[in-house]
Amino acid sequence: MRIDAHQHFWDLSLAGYDWPTPDLTAIYRSFRPLDLQPLLAANGIAGTVLVQTRPSIVENFYLTDLAARFPFILGVVGWVDLAEREAAIRIAKWAEQDKFKGVRPMLQALDDERWILQPKLEPAIRALIDHGLSFDALVLPRHLPHLAVFAQRYPELPIVIDHAAKPYIARQIIAPWGEDIAALAALPNVHGKFSGLVTEAATDWQIDHLRPYSEHLLSHFGPQRLIWGSDWPVLRLAGDYAGWCNTTDELLATLTPAERAAILGDNAVAFYRLASSPPDTTKA
Repeated sequence: MRIDAHQHFWDLSLAGYDWPTPDLTAIYRSFRPLDLQPLLAANGIAGTVLVQTRPSIVENFYLTDLAARFPFILGVVGWVDLAEREAAIRIAKWAEQDKFKGVRPMLQALDDERWILQPKLEPAIRALIDHGLSFDALVLPRHLPHLAVFAQRYPELPIVIDHAAKPYIARQIIAPWGEDIAALAALPNVHGKFSGLVTEAATDWQIDHLRPYSEHLLSHFGPQRLIWGSDWPVLRLAGDYAGWCNTTDELLATLTPAERAAILGDNAVAFYRLASSPPDTTKA
């Protein structure tokens, strides 16, 4: 059972989108479930986790409505302002929806690298823990030391690092990203998303440009705490869906079938507490 644990939808006819911008021609249009379904069927993907794209409670309604109407969407990662006074109450309300699985505060866009360590976030983080929700960390390499402090502070909170923190693949720079990832992977509540790598590579990327990063992730998180995702349609900036699936298969070729199955689906089911028998998208 293969799960795409990181994909997006957006509708540019709705107000409030300041990204994607017109210069990003490959993704500057609306992307809806009917655009993705043929790709899932063609590549044997049984279901997905739909992840927010803008810091807006309004978008949560849009995403959870899609999840209610399209069974292949197994879970939603939404957004809540964790610093807001009513954040814990909002989290409790969203947690009432079966497919609402976690939040993503989009830390990469915040100027303060230590934002996540503010004491005033404590009620919101405790609410996430109390309601069994997870935390998607959309960060850059510079945020990783602070994320490690956060993860140690809340060992009960399941955390996944989106797109492996966007390492500098285009420049083939490993340090200090590699050391910081290793430190985070030593914490049992931290997982890594095996996604978004090609969009961090140079435009003429080859699989060998990705391999040092994938091998580093595998050596530290192991097959038990890596979660595969496509990052579609952002993926279109650097490749296509089938190409990323094939690239993933090659990067994971040395693993056992059970280890590949863990990364490609089982870990997502466990981390996001997904339905264990999603609909079969490979059949018309």
